[in-house]
Amino acid sequence: MSGEDLILEMRGITKEFPGVKALSDVTFTVRRGEVHAICGENGAGKSTLMKVLSGVYPHGTYDGEILLDGEPVQFRGIRDSEHAGIVIIHQELALVPRLSIAENIYLGNEQAAGGVVDWHATRARARALLLRVGLDENPDVTPIDLGVGKQQLVEIAKALSKRVDLLILDEPTAALNDEDSAHLLNLIRDFRDQGITSIIISHKLNEIAAIADRVTVIRDGRTIETLDFHGDEQVTEDRIIRGMVGRPLDSRFPEHTPTIGAEALRVEDWTVHHPADTERVVVDHANLTVHRGEIVGLAGLMGAGRTELAMSVFGRAWGTNISGRVYKDGQEVHLKRVGDAIAHGIAYTTEDRKALGLNLIQTIRENVSASALGKVSTWWGMVRGGAEEVVAQRYLKEFRIKAPSVEALVGKLSGGNQQKVVLSKWVNADPDVLILDEPTRGIDVGAKYEIYGIINALADAGKAVIVISSELPELLGVCDRIYTMSQGRITGEVPRERATQEELMRYMTMEKPREAASVAATDTAVDAAMEGTNR
Repeated sequence: MSGEDLILEMRGITKEFPGVKALSDVTFTVRRGEVHAICGENGAGKSTLMKVLSGVYPHGTYDGEILLDGEPVQFRGIRDSEHAGIVIIHQELALVPRLSIAENIYLGNEQAAGGVVDWHATRARARALLLRVGLDENPDVTPIDLGVGKQQLVEIAKALSKRVDLLILDEPTAALNDEDSAHLLNLIRDFRDQGITSIIISHKLNEIAAIADRVTVIRDGRTIETLDFHGDEQVTEDRIIRGMVGRPLDSRFPEHTPTIGAEALRVEDWTVHHPADTERVVVDHANLTVHRGEIVGLAGLMGAGRTELAMSVFGRAWGTNISGRVYKDGQEVHLKRVGDAIAHGIAYTTEDRKALGLNLIQTIRENVSASALGKVSTWWGMVRGGAEEVVAQRYLKEFRIKAPSVEALVGKLSGGNQQKVVLSKWVNADPDVLILDEPTRGIDVGAKYEIYGIINALADAGKAVIVISSELPELLGVCDRIYTMSQGRITGEVPRERATQEELMRYMTMEKPREAASVAATDTAVDAAMEGTNR
């Protein structure tokens, strides 16, 4: 291909951190006007490569050459790359929650004359940008009042407020529901029609197949191959996975034969009101059970009340005016605070591991011990560092956490390894019931397989596991039984043998629960699971 067809060339890019070579002689090219995807396992170097391109890692901190429109460029910072028409939207959104949408869009790029901000022009131009990305919102609204999907659109509007020839999106749909994801993908198609070139980093291979013209696979900091979706060879998800992990992945989910034991947790007539709007019912008379050795799924669309149900059961960590009953091993328990839930052997891993699940500026050792400090402390409350290290080393090996040592900062780990630290922290507390909220969000297919193996091992150890996931194939591949929620209510309960995406979606979109179907399914599901059906 001639150089005139390329908007971007990265040649021989090598980037090192202390003790780690993150990128090794990476070569990467992007055609003008295409959507180019980048795939790879967590820690493969995808985001590092884009940070090199956008000037987050300035020229001189890496080896290699970057050519933009055929000319060498040396970006000293992100402003240099933006002036050249390159805009990056990071996975962690960078909006200021208490500033208005308009203020966020033009932050650092204020619409001013004579040193005075022209607020009329700011709002009018912000409004035009919002309409361009399909967001009908008042520009004076603050992002804190918006959902994650709309916040992502504000970030894109902010990018479009600058001159953008090359748009980089890092995991843009990781936290979005199906509807918001579809809207965002359509927006990227529209940008392509307008002549904007896009680079998209994503773990969602079905979305990559739907949107990308080409995909480059990176493994262990090296370029493995670039595949053309419009070429002669058919590019399948399995083909991409083989490049990502270095081997064929015969199954996305490890085989597992459940051994179901006695009832571990039962929730009856559970009702929760919104903490800010106490008249609003978020969880409405929910009932569910989970047995030892069983993996139970909880499916629902965004806003169905899954996370609110889990957090409210976990020591009333969310919600107000909570009513209902919780039974542990057949005995009613009163969980008035998180400490009560932990004391009764119940653990919850949050869907937002970075904000709520981990202390990113602490080490693996400190994070793993955090939920059970009593195990590594003296009788007068002094934490024993040596005991902490022994525990952390155990999980580093057992869960295959990729890190130089247990003294590595958690914030420096890849998403998959951070999730393993979250699981380590709560498994170390030795709970009987684990509620896992979006346990594989934002991690690659290889790391997902390892997480599934950990979940199976927990069930085999007699733990009762509840998995909340927005990915229906994940629930179908992992769970023995699946509950569905809609508008705060349990609308269905489906045994694995009868579960399909269509069946689950039918229950997930119901306005009222099918009481008879739900009750009847309970015995059917448990009986089927106890027969040891292989999956």
